[in-house]
Amino acid sequence: MHTHASLFDIHTRSHQSLVKLMDHCAGFSDDELAREVEGFGYPCIRLQLHHVIGAEQYWVGVLHGLMLVDELEEDYASIDALRAFRERVAGVTHAYLQTADEAELNTARKMTTFGGHERELVPAHIILRTQTHIFQHQGQVGAMCRLLGRPIPPGLDFPVQ
Repeated sequence: MHTHASLFDIHTRSHQSLVKLMDHCAGFSDDELAREVEGFGYPCIRLQLHHVIGAEQYWVGVLHGLMLVDELEEDYASIDALRAFRERVAGVTHAYLQTADEAELNTARKMTTFGGHERELVPAHIILRTQTHIFQHQGQVGAMCRLLGRPIPPGLDFPVQ
């Protein structure tokens, strides 16, 4: 059984790592952030970061019965714009976690996902999915940074302290 306190802690720690990654990426120019690197589904650092933040926005929207899929990638062409997007989305998730009790978090309920599909989902699993998703794309951004000549520093894994 998941608690709002444990999920809040996981969310906070995951976003600490994402903030550090974004701080590292701030050393790239806007052109470098948009430079396409072959072999990745989202071909540049900017789109990788936009995707991971937008995915959290989408899934937390699903929890609220909303379909939030219309963020325009071109509106997030800089690290500062992506930072503001991350702060806004993280704030919505934090607000949800502060008000959701254990029954809400751990009880499957019908939710509507993209394409109008109704699914039985557990809210805690949605929150956990958004946080593991950060680290999937953080690895991809790390590989892109290395290929662009600026490897990420150590210490961007899930913080254990």
